[in-house]
Amino acid sequence: MWPPKPAFTERNLDSLTDKVYIVTGSNTGVGKELAQILYSKNATVYVAARSQAKATEAIDAIRTACPSSTGRLEFLALDLSDLEAVAKSAKEFLTRESKLDVLFNNAGVMHPPQGSKTKQGYELQLGVNNLGHLLFTELLTPLLAQTVRSYLPFSKDAVRVVWVSSLYSELGSPNGGFDPDNMNYEKKDEGTFYKYSVSKAGIYYQGSEYAKRHKDKGIISISVNPGNLRSELQRHHDRGLLSKINGKILLFPPINGAYSELFCGLSPEVTAQRSRSYAIPWGRLAKIREDIDNGSRSVQEGGTGMAEKWYGWCLERVEPFMT
Repeated sequence: MWPPKPAFTERNLDSLTDKVYIVTGSNTGVGKELAQILYSKNATVYVAARSQAKATEAIDAIRTACPSSTGRLEFLALDLSDLEAVAKSAKEFLTRESKLDVLFNNAGVMHPPQGSKTKQGYELQLGVNNLGHLLFTELLTPLLAQTVRSYLPFSKDAVRVVWVSSLYSELGSPNGGFDPDNMNYEKKDEGTFYKYSVSKAGIYYQGSEYAKRHKDKGIISISVNPGNLRSELQRHHDRGLLSKINGKILLFPPINGAYSELFCGLSPEVTAQRSRSYAIPWGRLAKIREDIDNGSRSVQEGGTGMAEKWYGWCLERVEPFMT
């Protein structure tokens, strides 16, 4: 709840000239703060967001805050609630860049109105937080792998995917992280808190399983609880007096969450041997809840195989959009 001060910040970074990053949901909050840190160090940063107007506003604000940067800020249209649009976004990026150093899967939906759905009919938090990001990442994986090869043998551990989970993955998900017999809540509906928690446990599983499936390509994959933060993610929450008081006491500014993600994406402490790991605020490696940790390992590895089940189910849903 009250982590130590961030140990890895912009002060630890050299110039990021010629580096290319995507930060989903970077038109506001944590993503915007992260994009600004990267741009301030001369990187090319793609602000991937649904609203071009909001993204343009964020880009203008970042440029104003970093007048000496020689980097680039680019808008990339990305609607994670529509798998067709996600595929179009990834293909658009592939026409514009020949490398990708780190993909920050930062965007998310938290506690929307009950019954909210994606264009393809999935529960909104599952669709945005999990299916949309999985499809986007899989489509960009060949470019991530190509970027790894372009750095060898001089640089290792540079190309990464960062999956943004949450403390809620541990606080609100069932044993094992999810119910494999009720993935899209068709057999039994659940509350939005439960669904959000499951989606965030699922993100941890995606980070773990992606690392396993793409280990041979040299891509590091790591999941992170960025911290308890004040951001647009809480826009659907109660705005009463008690909620506001708790927010001031228990929530931290978005920049702190950006440091959590920055650690995962650029810290030299995160090596290939640390792929499949879990990070906590404001950039420390740790263990997730025991049953979820066990779920990240296959039965052959001594675990319960929940990550394989989650990833396989999600991959089946997005595969029709991967051609």
